[in-house]
Amino acid sequence: MKQRHFSCIQHLFLLSTIAFLASCAKMGQPDGGWYDETPPQVIGTEPAEGGLNVNSKKIYINFDEYINLTNATENVIVSPPQMEAPEIKTQGKRIVVQLNDELKPNTTYTIDFSDAITDFTEDNPLGNYTFTFSTGDVIDTMEVSGYVLDAENLEPVKGILVGLYENQADSAFQKQPMLRVARTNDSGRFVVRGIKGGSYRIYALQDVDGDFTFSQKSEKIAFLTDLIVPSAAPDVRQDTLWRDSLHIENINRVNYTHYFPDDITLRAFTEEQTDRYLIKSERKTAQAFTLFFSYGSDKLPEIRGLNYDSSNAFLVESSEKNDTITYWLRDTTLVNQDTLTTELIYEETDTNGVLQMRTDTLTLLSKEPYEKRMKAQQRKYEQWKKTQEKKERRGEAFQTVMAPDPLESEKKLPSAIAPDDNPVFDFKTPIARVDESKIHLYSKIDTLWYNAPFRVKQDADHPRQYKLLAEWRPDTEYSIELDSAAFVDLYGKATVKTKQGMKVKSNDDFATILVTIDGAEDKPQICQLLNESDKVVKEVKVNNHQAEFFYVMPQTYYLRLLVDDNNNGRWDTGDYATKLQPEMVYYYPEKLECRAKWDLTLTWNVNAKKLFEQKPDKLKKQKSEKKKQTVKSRNQERARKLGIEYIPK
Repeated sequence: MKQRHFSCIQHLFLLSTIAFLASCAKMGQPDGGWYDETPPQVIGTEPAEGGLNVNSKKIYINFDEYINLTNATENVIVSPPQMEAPEIKTQGKRIVVQLNDELKPNTTYTIDFSDAITDFTEDNPLGNYTFTFSTGDVIDTMEVSGYVLDAENLEPVKGILVGLYENQADSAFQKQPMLRVARTNDSGRFVVRGIKGGSYRIYALQDVDGDFTFSQKSEKIAFLTDLIVPSAAPDVRQDTLWRDSLHIENINRVNYTHYFPDDITLRAFTEEQTDRYLIKSERKTAQAFTLFFSYGSDKLPEIRGLNYDSSNAFLVESSEKNDTITYWLRDTTLVNQDTLTTELIYEETDTNGVLQMRTDTLTLLSKEPYEKRMKAQQRKYEQWKKTQEKKERRGEAFQTVMAPDPLESEKKLPSAIAPDDNPVFDFKTPIARVDESKIHLYSKIDTLWYNAPFRVKQDADHPRQYKLLAEWRPDTEYSIELDSAAFVDLYGKATVKTKQGMKVKSNDDFATILVTIDGAEDKPQICQLLNESDKVVKEVKVNNHQAEFFYVMPQTYYLRLLVDDNNNGRWDTGDYATKLQPEMVYYYPEKLECRAKWDLTLTWNVNAKKLFEQKPDKLKKQKSEKKKQTVKSRNQERARKLGIEYIPK
């Protein structure tokens, strides 16, 4: 009897052990049991969710399990905006929010957690959760939503504030904090909640200083001139319940309240910096120094040498707006002077926004000291001398005078070009003389070579680049030949005799793209052909609604359209003070697959899709964050491996 009693105890122990191991297997082991697929649930709050006449600044939100809160500073937004940042933290199975601003009377408060709340074990997201309460007798329930895009390239703008103003004066955006706020997600989407009926102005703001106002020109902004009027209507949506990744379990029709507008599009931009000041000066090479300004001026700075004679001392290269100016030293004596002490007289914006003359003293130190350069030159000479002595001892031809370094083009001449392309000579230093009589272009017809007409043109935007322009015939061989000293730079360095063969590709190597553009404003337009990195490959002006791209290499492309309001050939930003919106940009939503010898003809209505739907995903730098792999899908995968059917809870 004792033995039998002991056996029962053993059996009970064994069953307990099995049960314990089974319970352990349910903790999420990939080979031991089903994963927990239930997101955390709110089981109570203090004050009550949707509570009225609330006067407590401390909120407790309790859950049925331990939870995580991801990056509360970025992901949680309190509205109305809080001038003193609230404290938001987790305590086991609850979230505690401490509001530090005084509560406003008769105001609806929303604490939008977005999808930052997940359970502790499996990261199951709760979903878009918003806690709401009111300090008055009613809860304002209206909401508006939409997207914020970068105006220049329709890139979704993540993390920018979107706010409403009941005060419709233009100055409110710069003087008063926003009334209701939201923050965009990784798709640029925002939802502003807790709004009462009425009409509002809407803005987006990259709030650098945290004051919820547009107070710095460096802050990215967006605005609409039209008023926003929130509204709501009953609607029905379809919720699809999936049995697995391929099979639908059920489709439910769900009644809900649809809030409008839900497709607001804000085009964000940074205003052009017009305040002018000297950013820095540098002398990377002994031959030149560069001045960098925040903004350009019609007047170039005046340079006075304090330890050198600055009269006729420089060859000046400036950017289009005169905000970057490089001074090349003409005299090698100055090149060899390591320190140039300079008095700089230039225009600078004062505190009232007015340009005034300012005088600074600059000490320009060469980052390539004379002594260091001389040592390097001496080492090079000694190496050359050893080589020549070896040749002399071997009875080989040798040199007695070391030849000067040649002037070399940074861009090597291509071996093949398209008929609408041109070879480029690109130099590190300014060119003092171009002798076209020492440049020869020959074309091969049948087996004979003939002189081909050409001209050399300096690039207006890049003064050290020179293009060789000619009528390039498809499927033709050319020879570009330079005699010695065809190009001579400011310091007497010259190109050496060279010869380069080049082939112009056949028409059969290319595709042609013909685009008819509809729906854009009747203003000058530029159509751009983009590669898969969103970089411009070709661009053409739109003529009579037509954009034509010839000699297109076979590959995948995309299209962008710029509406060039001021016809200056480039995209221009907006200006809030004058209510000037940035110039419009559109993307063709599909990719273009081009093949050799093919003509691709298409019609593009730029309004066929809304702006936030236009830019192809392939081109977006701001990708939508991949949602966490749901536990449900992992359970389905486990069931598939076990050869059984998985029925979700």
